[in-house]
Formats: sequence, C-alpha cells, structure tokens
Amino acid sequence: MEKIRILLVDDHMVVRIGLKALINGEPDMEVVGEAGNGAEGVERARSLRPDVVVMDISMPEMDGLEATRRVRQECPTAQVLILTVHAQERYLFPVLKAGAAGYVLKSTVDTELFDAIRTVARGGAFLYPAATRLLLEDYVSQLQSGSNPDAYETLSEREREVLKLIALGYTATQVAEKLALSPKTVETYRGRIMEKLNLSSRSDLVQYALARGLLSEYM
Repeated sequence: MEKIRILLVDDHMVVRIGLKALINGEPDMEVVGEAGNGAEGVERARSLRPDVVVMDISMPEMDGLEATRRVRQECPTAQVLILTVHAQERYLFPVLKAGAAGYVLKSTVDTELFDAIRTVARGGAFLYPAATRLLLEDYVSQLQSGSNPDAYETLSEREREVLKLIALGYTATQVAEKLALSPKTVETYRGRIMEKLNLSSRSDLVQYALARGLLSEYM
C-alpha cells in the first residue's frame, strides 16, 4: 500500500510530536517531515513534495495563510489541510481562498483528522459541520446580492455529472473512468463549469454543489 506522505507545520513541538504519533499509527499514512513556522513549512514542502501539508494558522515568521498560498503556488500537487483552534468565520474564508482543501479544529483531531487527510489526499474538500454552514450562508448571501442562481440551468447533463463528482472529491482521472471519458476531456468540462458558474476554486465549487443540494443523497 502506497502511504499518504504528510508534512506537519506547527510552531508547537508538543503538538507535532502528538500528531506524528497519531498519524504514523495509521497503516496508510506517514509523516515525512516537520516545520516550526510557515517559512520553514514552505521550504520543506518544496523539498519533500508531500501529498498533504497539515498546517496551523498562527505561527511566527510566516503565518499559515501566506504559507498555504505559497505551498499551493510552488507545490500544486500538495494539498493543504488547516488544523487550528480557530473556529471563527474570519479565519475560515481567507484560508480557503488561499487554496486550502480542508479545515479541521484541533478539538476534533481524534474524530476527524484521519478522514480529513484521506479526503484531501484524493482531491476532495473537508470541512467541519459548522464551517459548512458558514459557507452555505455566505453563498446564499452572494446569490441574494446579485449572483445568478439560474446559471446551473446553462450546464449540460454531462457537465452536471462532472460537477457532482468533482464536488464529491473525485480526481479528473477517477471522473474520466466513471464517465468513460479522457482526463483531458474532464478538465475541459471542469473549466467550462467554473466559467459558466463564475467559480474560481474547488472550495467555491463544493459550496455551490452543497447550496444546490446536489450532494444531499450522499450526506
């Protein structure tokens, strides 16, 4: 079994030690590196090329927001999972816009961390329940402020299928296999979907799918 390679970025050594012990206890995961601040985290991500970076927000030298942005720019194959004590909306939206694929509270490490790592490693998005509600409320607010709620009607049936599968966390290759398409064609569909719905990131796409109730049968 090929293990998920994980980089831990947190300025508290005790936290890193605990997380490392927990993660290495899972048969499909391994911690391949650690960093004590955001700048070091970006450097380690660049050299180690991990599958998932578990990142704190509040750190010296470079905070988790800027580090997330740089990791996504320099190591696009590495997914960033934010692990923090902050549950406030003012932390949630900026890190998602920076490119993080998930957001987990440290208080729920024992129940959600492993699922979150596996989800983002396969290309999905992971949010704790209250965060999902915040995103939905924000999305509804955007619709009410002037966004076009009928844009979904412009999508073809195949584009709707691709939208749903991508929102569920399937990679382009997996979507291609399920729909008997080529990965390149799936990427073309994805680009059209993002353009038609005026979306700019995977988190936007997941928000949209949740708000439209497209994933209700899977929840």
